[in-house]
Amino acid sequence: MTVAYHRRPVIWDIDYDAPAGELIAIVGPNGAGKSTLIKAALDLVPKVSGEVHVFGQPYEEQRSRVAYVPQRTSVDWDFPVSAQDVVAMGLYGKIGWFWPVSRKWRKEAREALDRVGLADFARRQISQLSGGQQQRVFLARALVQQADLYLMDEPFAGVDAATERAILQVLRDLRSTGKTALVVHHDLQTVADYFDHVLLLNMRLVASGPTTEVFTEENLRRTYGGRLALLDQVGTRLAEGQ
Repeated sequence: MTVAYHRRPVIWDIDYDAPAGELIAIVGPNGAGKSTLIKAALDLVPKVSGEVHVFGQPYEEQRSRVAYVPQRTSVDWDFPVSAQDVVAMGLYGKIGWFWPVSRKWRKEAREALDRVGLADFARRQISQLSGGQQQRVFLARALVQQADLYLMDEPFAGVDAATERAILQVLRDLRSTGKTALVVHHDLQTVADYFDHVLLLNMRLVASGPTTEVFTEENLRRTYGGRLALLDQVGTRLAEGQ
């Protein structure tokens, strides 16, 4: 798959098969095309070339099996809806856009909020929530879809410690039930602890595979180029086998 903005390539000739039932980190420097890769896979941005298949079928035929968590900064949080309303939006594929949200669906939305520790905030306006709470609401919206594949764009970015723990637990719960998650991730310090597989990206695919094999200092330097200061602490940790 290749994607270009104004004829300028953003990701180039990416060929990747994600292993099912695993937690996969998409890692690379700013401008590497990480978010673009996810958006192109979801048909949110046009592709110059390439195709996306989900569980062996074209994405268009498998949309109901895919859930998406966008970057929190891309959302208008001033929109006058409650946390429960936002989560219920994830159910519209089942309910239909023009049908009311019944008690059954509200219960499912509340249960999803409970999974991320926000059941008590169901009626709170989203603009009144903290950044970490807002991120958890969008995670709950994805969970309520009961998808098989989750694409998440930097869910850990700028969140508090409680939210980070809640997101990590949700990811591990998804994996334990055979779900797959591809997560754009920026914190190199936690990649080895949080993810089973890693995809290293810098416009092109640098390396991919099990984290224990691919997340090496050599591959990180190939991915980040001359930005060596960023890698010093990670490289030390890898060398020590931590």
